[in-house]
Amino acid sequence: MGEPLVVLDSVTKSFFRDSLELKVLEGVSFAIEKGEFLALMGPSGSGKTTLLNLIAGLDKPSAGLIQVDQTDITKLDEAELAEWRSRHVGFVFQLYNLIPVLTAFENVELPLLLTSLSKAERRTHVETALKVVGLLERAEHYPRQLSGGQEQRVGIARAIVTDPTIVVADEPTGDLDAKSADEIMQLLVDLNREFQKTIVMVTHDPKAASRAHLTRHLDKGVFS
Repeated sequence: MGEPLVVLDSVTKSFFRDSLELKVLEGVSFAIEKGEFLALMGPSGSGKTTLLNLIAGLDKPSAGLIQVDQTDITKLDEAELAEWRSRHVGFVFQLYNLIPVLTAFENVELPLLLTSLSKAERRTHVETALKVVGLLERAEHYPRQLSGGQEQRVGIARAIVTDPTIVVADEPTGDLDAKSADEIMQLLVDLNREFQKTIVMVTHDPKAASRAHLTRHLDKGVFS
């Protein structure tokens, strides 16, 4: 095996309510190989989403090291972290987070507006991403004109349009019916298998987790 893509070493995360310390993660250490598809499971409040946010650079640990593609992201300041996220992380959300007044094309294009790509280059990237998720013909449709499953496909296209180092998905099937959920999971499997995308997914659904290579269970801030 090569160098791990993601390394967490003794990661602790606490939140403070007045003088009360709430420890959400406690000394978590593990590695994710490049091309891995990891599912994080655990009861509500176990620290799954907190861990996902730390890996994605949306939050910083109280202690410990997080390294992604050999960059220690715990040492980056807020501006550097924002720039790093825009280049390296694709986000897939439970509630899609699409902007209602933008078309599918425009929603997918959003992350590219932060890059130096020309308009023509952006179009090529967006069309490629929409083609991967099977929605190129719906490019000019607005979110209200799409089903929930199609909206999530647009969300996945937006996540991969920058060709990120890692895709993080927080309950990506949590708001979908069983058929749409299965289709979305198959799409994530295909992204992982065909495009070697490294995916870290939080889910409460054992069926969704079964599609990943590896499942880790969190309970009270530690792996059980």
